[in-house]
Amino acid sequence: MLPSKPELSGTIGAVSATHWLASNAGMRILENGGNAFDAAVAAGFVLQVVEPHFNGPGGDVSIVALPAGAQDAAEICGQGPMPRAATPRAFADLGLDHIPGSGLLPACVPGAFGGWLRLLAEFGTLRLADVLAPAVTYAEEGYPLLPETAHAADVLAPLFSTEWTGSGQIYLTNGAAPKAGSRFRNPALAQTYRQLIKEAEAASADREAQIEAAHQAFYQGFVAEAIQRFLDGGPQLDATGRRHHALLTADDLAAWRPSVATATARPYGPYRIHKPGPWSQGPVFLQQLALLEGFDLAGMEPGSADYLHTVVECAKLAFADRDAWYGDPAFTDVPLADLLSDDYARERRTLVGPEAVNELRPGTPGGRSPWLPGAASEPEPDISGLTDAWREQLRNGLPTILKATTAKGDTCCVTVTDRHGNTVAATPSGGWLKSSPAIAELGFPLGTRGQTMYLAEGHPNSLAGGKRPRTTLSPTVVQRDGRPHLAFGTPGGDRQDQWTLQFFLGVTAFGLDLQAATETLAFHTDQVPASFTPHQSRPGVVVVEENCAAETVAELTRRGHRVERVPAYSLGRVCVTGLGTDGLVRAAASPRGRQPYAVCG
Repeated sequence: MLPSKPELSGTIGAVSATHWLASNAGMRILENGGNAFDAAVAAGFVLQVVEPHFNGPGGDVSIVALPAGAQDAAEICGQGPMPRAATPRAFADLGLDHIPGSGLLPACVPGAFGGWLRLLAEFGTLRLADVLAPAVTYAEEGYPLLPETAHAADVLAPLFSTEWTGSGQIYLTNGAAPKAGSRFRNPALAQTYRQLIKEAEAASADREAQIEAAHQAFYQGFVAEAIQRFLDGGPQLDATGRRHHALLTADDLAAWRPSVATATARPYGPYRIHKPGPWSQGPVFLQQLALLEGFDLAGMEPGSADYLHTVVECAKLAFADRDAWYGDPAFTDVPLADLLSDDYARERRTLVGPEAVNELRPGTPGGRSPWLPGAASEPEPDISGLTDAWREQLRNGLPTILKATTAKGDTCCVTVTDRHGNTVAATPSGGWLKSSPAIAELGFPLGTRGQTMYLAEGHPNSLAGGKRPRTTLSPTVVQRDGRPHLAFGTPGGDRQDQWTLQFFLGVTAFGLDLQAATETLAFHTDQVPASFTPHQSRPGVVVVEENCAAETVAELTRRGHRVERVPAYSLGRVCVTGLGTDGLVRAAASPRGRQPYAVCG
């Protein structure tokens, strides 16, 4: 089947993002002389405005950046840590055995704004006002509201009207949600951006000093003060069905800065793949490739049972290691060198047989013994003390606070490559409008990434004050023969590094162009415990798009997989840019969701 559109190419630069307005904003930056990093920051800020159900300034971002001529990529960690007061004892004192998926208790330090600023400061060339201008315009003058945003606001309207009233001030008019496609404005967010620019420009005429002043204004100035006022205003309803105060304080914001480090890398044939470290799930992509090196993928049909079985069984092994071993390396000794070694991959590869194995099998890197906390039971909301109306809504699921305000995979992506070879991939997420009450005077809610941590002590991803939750955000940058080659990513929570792997194998094993590779059959295993509360898994389940051949489904079933089919072209939204050996930039975007767009100039 031919791809829906061609792979794009150009001479100035390429941008691919999960919203067309973000792609356009990034392209305008490139055309006006900015580099790939400037363009990514501008696109990232636009995504905060136009995809508020998927990300926001109060959320987080993971970035991998490869400057032209560099051999090593940099990782920028825009994942804020948990508050210093967040400990297992603090939750036990509240009578909780899990971190709820919504409300104020799972709130981390907002990392997205700081992460984008760090990218601009370290690798960009433009001023803050230049890269924020498109986002300010869309927030102030309006943009067409996505159907998903309108649906979320509509489902949550009762919550926004009676409990999360700051969200209601932004997203409701006379108690009603805006319509899909209508022109929507967020003047409070526009004013927040404008005030950040104003304070930056008042501090200095120097570009770097302005960026630093904006960081200070956000994390120690008026934004932090507004956040503290909001948190002091009282408890908020969350997924437990009860109201809780936040553990986060302005002091937590003031103590944090985004980090820059050398990205984790591993070779794969002529390629070198760069990922964020084990504070994310990024290395699991590299572990899957290490396992797959021992199989003749090119000799398999891309939609065959042999191919799907091999990829899925390797994913199960790699993700079992993710769950057993990954966590914030500032708090835990992650055996990453052993996990990525050739010897370890050879040992683990022998576990891949002709039949499905439907249990988690983490390895023993360096002779260490693994431990998995296991899934929590599905928590039931406590409806005591709520009004009769809220009891009915909680029981009937309109909206169910537990499900409708707990996001699982709501993420954005932006990738940029410029004509000089500067390459960057970023996955912003968190600060979802459905996960936490919005701060009306700022125009955005806080993130809830803390829900990914375990309250059981002794695990690499166990909760501790000041510790980063292990994030699912996992952008990828690739070199070929030492030269910039690809930058890609996708929304999708735990499944990001399965869907992007399939895209990458489409290019490397089957010789597809970038656009065709974004449109290949997508699939994933749900045997992996979810990162998000309550960390549930579905052993043996392989989810495939319905255009998977019937004979493939039958053979996978015979091998012991529990196959579930979902609508065609419904899994993932891969965005990719790159640089060819001919010096032309290239780009593609998945047609899934009818929303991601690639632009070349």
